[in-house]
Amino acid sequence: MENRKTQIIDLALKLIREKGYVAISYDDLSKQLGVTKASIHYHYEKKEDLGVAVTERVLQNLQDFSSFNTNSKLTVEEKLKHFLERQIVLSDGGICPVSSLQSDYESLPENVRQKVREISQLEITIIKNILKVTLENKGAEEIESLAFAIVSCMKGAIQYERVLGKEILPQAMKEISRLLKG
Repeated sequence: MENRKTQIIDLALKLIREKGYVAISYDDLSKQLGVTKASIHYHYEKKEDLGVAVTERVLQNLQDFSSFNTNSKLTVEEKLKHFLERQIVLSDGGICPVSSLQSDYESLPENVRQKVREISQLEITIIKNILKVTLENKGAEEIESLAFAIVSCMKGAIQYERVLGKEILPQAMKEISRLLKG
């Protein structure tokens, strides 16, 4: 039972990364999983329920990363790279699932929106915590501004790569590292 729920969430995340939350349907899920739509509805009665489950998974992954990050002895650049690889650039292509959910934000049910806000804030908090180590002499507002800029740069680079078919993300990360060494 849990295995099927995990499969549904995994596929929903993949489809969200490919075409967005609003564009996916239970028909998409059932066809790709080789089950009936009723089987999907059995586990997640409404698409909103699935949206909550997906966002809870993303939130849990971020919380796990935050714990790992807090206890890690990696450099700032290594932590940013790890965040990027683990949270934003997943192995199956597409865009960041959080970015995809953010782009559908106005169309999301309120309880899914709340989870997306929580995830978005946690992403910024994680980046701020990574930066605090290096930027001890900077104020909280400056660190927060830089965190917003870094997250936006990473996610924007992925979007541009998707559209232009060029390796833009490594260049962006190189510039972020240069900025941090400043």
